[in-house]
Amino acid sequence: MPALLAEDLLNEMIPPLKGTDSAGKAARWLDEFHVAQLPVLDNRVYRGLVTEADLADFDDPERLLSELPLGYADAFVRPDQHFYRVMELAIENKIQLVPVVDERHEYAGVVTIADALAAFGQQPAGGQGGIIVLSMEERDYSLTQISRYVEENNAKIVSALVAQDEVDPYRIRLTIKLNTDNLARIIATLERFGYVVTAQFNGNAVTTEDEQERYDALLRYLNV
Repeated sequence: MPALLAEDLLNEMIPPLKGTDSAGKAARWLDEFHVAQLPVLDNRVYRGLVTEADLADFDDPERLLSELPLGYADAFVRPDQHFYRVMELAIENKIQLVPVVDERHEYAGVVTIADALAAFGQQPAGGQGGIIVLSMEERDYSLTQISRYVEENNAKIVSALVAQDEVDPYRIRLTIKLNTDNLARIIATLERFGYVVTAQFNGNAVTTEDEQERYDALLRYLNV
């Protein structure tokens, strides 16, 4: 399978803001698109991300974004960068989405960490064990119960990471690393009990040394 690049993962549903937009509009869009950050452009040039924390400091909803000090001006990837780098940058900066910017610093779009993680789940990589990403309502989360379903299929959870779903604030995303590459029966069991599997990774394919290093680094960032 060919490597997925940032340009392959652009999310067309999340729009950028302009410097001429107001703080009030930014707040509405953050709420409407269920994100904690949105990119701000000056014409087509990427300036940075406006965040919920930025807007909390200003009481005037009519204030223009061009007047706000924006952060994350250096938090972007090029269109031809690997999605591993997208994930790394998002986790390093604790942001939900990563802008994609060309060599002229013109904005091409954004990749969300959810999209990058889903792509990660579909990519072959080396190493022992598999990874499953689950989506569920917060009230349905029980690592003990999920572990029981996994162990019924002669496997164990090596580690787990819980994160808020970027799209639905009432759901969570659980990423589990298992001690087996044989995921089919485990996934079938989890789905039978109502869990939604959004991504899966089977680690028994052969990769290059560079791909293995990237994969290992990503696992360290994810702590899985």
